[in-house]
Parts: sequence; structure tokens; C-alpha cells
Amino acid sequence: MSCGDMARTIEIKKFDELTARELYDVLKLRQDVFVIEQTCIYPDMDGCDFVCHHALMRNQAGELIGYLRILPPGQTFDTAAIGRVLVREDSRGGGSARQLMTAALRFIREALMQRQVKLSAQEYLVKFYETLGFAAISEGYVEDGIPHIDMMLEFDDQAFTGYSARVKCL
Repeated sequence: MSCGDMARTIEIKKFDELTARELYDVLKLRQDVFVIEQTCIYPDMDGCDFVCHHALMRNQAGELIGYLRILPPGQTFDTAAIGRVLVREDSRGGGSARQLMTAALRFIREALMQRQVKLSAQEYLVKFYETLGFAAISEGYVEDGIPHIDMMLEFDDQAFTGYSARVKCL
């Protein structure tokens, strides 16, 4: 599935559909953001990537500027889940994260036909996820040295119409 606007495009692929270059770009960007920028040493290669869908956001030059993975029910939560959400530092502040998340939510609802999605949000991003319709479902906890909180979104027809209106899919 491809989504995007003139400045950014988003592709959602299964692991086996990723090219070697795409996989390299994804792993490098995850390392740059989570390990280097956030100084968080954690086991990124957790074995989950094989069963995930991967959303890759590129700028007009074709550079990977955003990424997230969509985990199937039963992998980390009892529902579909979103994880490893990131936008490259020099691409933040222009709506990239919202566009990436909106595309993922639309994919989860339309292509995967799921009614709920959960995520483990870094605490400082809770307000952002709330603007997308997520609500906290846990107390705060520390994971890999960073405060997190579990959140869930339940799709309803009215809420989902809003996602469709904000993202144009090709």
C-alpha cells in the first residue's frame, strides 16, 4: 500500500517485501534515533520484525525520514500494535509523524480489518497520541530507561472517517 502527499510518501510492506537497502535504511534510522539520539541501549533486533508490516516514509529525494512497524495481534498485545515509531530529527515538526500514524491506522483498519490497536507510548508523546484518538490503559512504567504508558485506540466509523480524510492513498 502506498500513501502520501507531494512532499512525503509512505509504503507499507511485509518484512519479506523489503529490499536489502530498505532493511538497512530502517535499521540505521532506528539505531540513529533510539540508540544514538535517545541514548537508549536496547535489543532492537527482537525477532518481531519478521511478522510485522513496516511503514516507510520517504521525502521527495527518496530518503527514509520516518518509520513504524505494525505488529499482529498476540505479538506484544492481544490486539494489533504499533511500535518503533520515529521521524528523523531534521524532518520533525511538519506533520510527518501524524501522517505516518494516520496511514498506519488506516492500514490496520482497512487492510488488516482490526477494530483496536495498542501501543507503548513514550510518556512525553502521550498528548500526541491522544490527538489521534488513543487513550491511556495503564499506569506509567519504565522500559529501557524511558518512561512509557500503554495506550489503545478503538475504531468507530466516525473516528475512522477522520483518518480517511487526512490521508490520501494511491
